[in-house]
Order: sequence, then structure tokens, then C-alpha cells
Amino acid sequence: MSITTPDVSSIVREKYGEAARRVLEANESAAAGCCGPVNSCCGGAAFNGTVDPITSNLYVNGETDELPNAAVLASLGCGNPTALAELREGEVVLDLGSGGGIDVLLSARRVGPTGKAYGLDMTDDMLALAKRNAAEAGVTNVEFLRGRIEEIPLPSNTVDVIISNCVINLSGDKRRVLAEAFRVLKPGGRFAVSDVVVRGEVPADVRRSMELWVGCVAGALEEQEFRTLLAENGFTDIDIEPTRLYKGDDARVFLQDAGINVDANLAEIDGKFMAAFVRATKPAGEHAVVTPVTKRRPLDQAAPAADACCGPDCCP
Repeated sequence: MSITTPDVSSIVREKYGEAARRVLEANESAAAGCCGPVNSCCGGAAFNGTVDPITSNLYVNGETDELPNAAVLASLGCGNPTALAELREGEVVLDLGSGGGIDVLLSARRVGPTGKAYGLDMTDDMLALAKRNAAEAGVTNVEFLRGRIEEIPLPSNTVDVIISNCVINLSGDKRRVLAEAFRVLKPGGRFAVSDVVVRGEVPADVRRSMELWVGCVAGALEEQEFRTLLAENGFTDIDIEPTRLYKGDDARVFLQDAGINVDANLAEIDGKFMAAFVRATKPAGEHAVVTPVTKRRPLDQAAPAADACCGPDCCP
């Protein structure tokens, strides 16, 4: 099966929109005194009571206590980039694929009233949920943008830190994402994202599965390939730090959900996938992106047929 960028983008938008609607429905059901279904990691199957090996236990005790429940429920990531990025007072932060807004709200708290946190997402339902969560939390130093992570709707050299939580692996054009990230970062700016990363080869069936692509796995970059793409786009000080290694038993759940033969693939997947914190820096004095990018399309302008999506982020 050939996977094209429009296919990935449209399916990701559909699945994450469904996830946002499930969270809203679950909140409404809870308010009425009953339970509703909540989606698990990165647009996967409806939560069935098991602990998802990718999304579980990402935030430390007390970290999300002041956030709306809907923001926490809509967290479809694989890490905690706001804690690992070492955000500072007064900084401008951009979250690629911000989903329900949990990492944007946490970032806004860390950078304080003199700083600002942007969230970028392509899914209208997620944007609506994120804005509602920000209003409920009383957080004012945030702004949610509608757009694609391949076409960031911000000027060059305007962001101190880029974060993302299990979203870059969902893009069909990761080189373009990294080029855009480099462009919008200020000289000396930091790239600090959580993502699913692959170590070595994985079975072709896994790579071909669109369901697993949307579930954060099949679209993951191989570790050395990630380093190479970052360097080719001008980044320095590149580091990939594993934060969670997925074993065969962890993989069993998402293999079964995707209809993959578990017994035939489990041994080949064991230990190959990991959640990782990816760090890199835009060198001081850099004012232009190394990899050329085409003119960005206005957000209110329809996309051409070959790229039929509005753009964004779990995982996202």
C-alpha cells in the first residue's frame, strides 16, 4: 500500500477529530452521572479499560491538577515535553499538533505572564476543545492556530522553543516539518519534542498499516534518520534520549487492534520502538532555513486537490 501525504493527513484529521468528540462526550456523560468512551493513544481504538503502553503515566503527580479534565483526557502523546524542555520565564513556545491543549497550558504556566504559548493543530474539534480548556483554566497567555505542521503560520525567527508530543511521526513529510521548525525558531532557539522513534528495521506489514500510522507507530522515524534530517535542516547539538522502551507485550495490544499477525511479528518488534525526547538547537546567527520551503498557503484558502487537508498533534 502506497502511503501519500494527503492520505495520512486526512485520516489523522478524521481520527483526532473523533478523539476530541469522544472526550467532549465523555465529559458530558460524566456531568450526567455516567461514563463515556475515551479514545486511547494517538487516535487508536476506544479505551477498553486497559493501560495504554504509550500514553500512560506521562505526567508527574500534581502536574495536571489545575487543568480541566478534558485537557487531560485528550492527551494522546507519548511523553512530557514541557518538563524536559526546561522552559524559562518570558519565552515563546510553539506546540506542533497541540490537540486538546494540555502541553500548551502547561507551557503557558512555565513561561509565565511575560511569555506566550502557541498551539498549532489541523483538527477543528481539537482546536475547539483546546480553546474551551484554556478558557476553563483561566489561562490567557495562549493562542491556538489552525494549520499544518508542514506549513507553520508564524513568521520566521519568532519562537524560542518548539515542542511536540507524538505528532511529528504522523506527518507524511517530516523533512518539511523540520525545515519549518528551523525557520520559525529564533537564532539559538531550541527544538525539544517527544516522539516515537525506531531502532533498526521493522516488519513491512507494520510500516504498511495505516491504522498503525495513525496510532503513532508506523510513521516513526528510525533513530539515525531522525538525526540526519535534523542536521540536513541546519540543527546542531542533536540528541535523542529514550524515555520509554516498548517491549513485545506492549506491542501486542496495538498489533492486534490493527489486525497484524501478533505471533509472526512480536519478536521482530520487541524493543525496536521507543518514546524518545529529541533535542536540537538552531545555531545563533542563523536567520534563514537551510532547506527551501515553498510559499505558505493562507489558512482561509482551500488546499489544492493534491493536498486535500487543512493541516494540524498525540499522538500525537
